[in-house]
Formats: sequence, structure tokens, C-alpha cells
Amino acid sequence: MSASTPKWQLSGDYFENCSCDVVCPCLVSTNAPMTSRPTQGHCAVVFAIHIDRGTYGDVSLDGLNAAMVAYTPGPMGEGHWRVGAYIDERADDRQQEALGAIFGGAAGGPMAAFAPLIEENLGAKRAAIAYRIEGKRRSAEIPGILSAAVRPLPTLRADEEMWVAAGHPFNPDKLALAVGEAGSKFQDFGMRFDNSGRNGHYAAINWSNA
Repeated sequence: MSASTPKWQLSGDYFENCSCDVVCPCLVSTNAPMTSRPTQGHCAVVFAIHIDRGTYGDVSLDGLNAAMVAYTPGPMGEGHWRVGAYIDERADDRQQEALGAIFGGAAGGPMAAFAPLIEENLGAKRAAIAYRIEGKRRSAEIPGILSAAVRPLPTLRADEEMWVAAGHPFNPDKLALAVGEAGSKFQDFGMRFDNSGRNGHYAAINWSNA
């Protein structure tokens, strides 16, 4: 992050759905975080983000969505990530530039923790991204590319959600354990995978480069 990078902050919601069995050992295992081998040998993961309120310098990010997909051939902490991104087609040029800087890690904040692990940046595309919160269910859709949804794992808790403080950069203190619903699929950037019934998480997000 350079000294000229604008101050930014955003708040909203996110979910992810990866190819690991529930619960993903990248975060929850007897090994250090991100050092365990994914349960399928590799990791294929989708992240979907909705911004309720956000600013990047004097650029408003209110109401915009974004999504990312990543593939790693082994433990996530070993790097060699292939990453592609999608920026809300409603974003103007300045908003697109801001979102690219935030989600690419160049502007600091949570994504900067992952940036050194990326070996191949597949670029960012404008897309129509629908993000929905329906009770405890989260879903995202990019026509012809992505259809994903997660729901919380069953629990005896009264709020029907199971939360962990796993230190995940997106929300270190409160991350829900979830599972991908049937039909959670992705195809683009030379990748194709189906994470139905696989590990998921969701959380409120409150990010900045402060």
C-alpha cells in the first residue's frame, strides 16, 4: 500500500463456499491456520461480498457487490493461488478502480493478507452480481457463471447459528459455520466446480485500511 492510497472503509456482508468437507481444516484443525491440506487435496472457493456503506477517498461504494474465486493446488498458506474477480456492473470507472484496489489487496485492509499468496491474477470482469440475504441464508448469482448459496450448520443454539472466532481476516471475531446448498456451482476463468454440500462461512464485515 502506497502513501498515496486513499483512506477507505466499508461495511456489509459476505459469504464463502469452498470445496472442503465441513468443517474446513484451513481454519479449524490441530494444525496452524492455512497449513492443513484441503480435504479434496486442493481448494476451490468463491467469496461473495455486499457493501451496505462504503467510501474510498471521496468515492461512494454504497450498495455495490463483488465476488472472487480462488484455486489453490494444496494448503492455502503455501500460496500458488489463481484468483479472478467480478466487479458490480453498476460501478462507474472510479468505483471499479476503488473496488479493484480493495479486493486485489493493493489498498491495504483484509485482502492485503492474501495478496502475497497469489501466483496468477486472472483479472477482474464487470458482471451483474445479485447478492441476497434471506433470514440466515446467503446467496449470490452471476448469470451463466455463478450460482451459490449457504445456510448455517445445524446447532442446538437458540439463534440457530454456530459462530467461531477463528481469526479469519474477513471477520476475526465472529464467523458463522455454514454449508453450501445444492446447485452451488461456478464456471469461468478456465475453472469449473460444484461446491454443493461443501464447507461455507458467512459474517458481517467492517473493513478499512486505517
